[in-house]
Amino acid sequence: MEKISHKGKIVSITPEWTTVEIISESACAKCHAAGLCGMSESERKAIELPTRGWDNFVIGQDVKVVLKASMGHKAVWLAYVAPLIVMMAVLLGLLALGVGELASGLLSIAAVGVYYFFIWLLRERLRNEYVFSIEN
Repeated sequence: MEKISHKGKIVSITPEWTTVEIISESACAKCHAAGLCGMSESERKAIELPTRGWDNFVIGQDVKVVLKASMGHKAVWLAYVAPLIVMMAVLLGLLALGVGELASGLLSIAAVGVYYFFIWLLRERLRNEYVFSIEN
């Protein structure tokens, strides 16, 4: 089974959640000239994982956060591919019905906003589907 992993550091532990901070770096962030060109970027992200009682992690410990690759592909589909399909379907459908270009464009953007609103409403269900795990 293929996995996607990121190195991180545990920043907090509660009885319910363990929070791990990972640093996402662009490909050029590790370049020896990254400080000179200003193109490198890195972003800190916090991931909450369910705390398991048998784990003996401590705050500040370096760990690896792991997710099945299939879940990563599903996330890309939900975040990028499906909204593109929604936007194109609404845009082309409205244009075929004879709605003006400006109105069709604005309504297709609004449809993507509605799509992301529904994703936001389903966030708890999605949180339960995307289960990360911690490895030493």
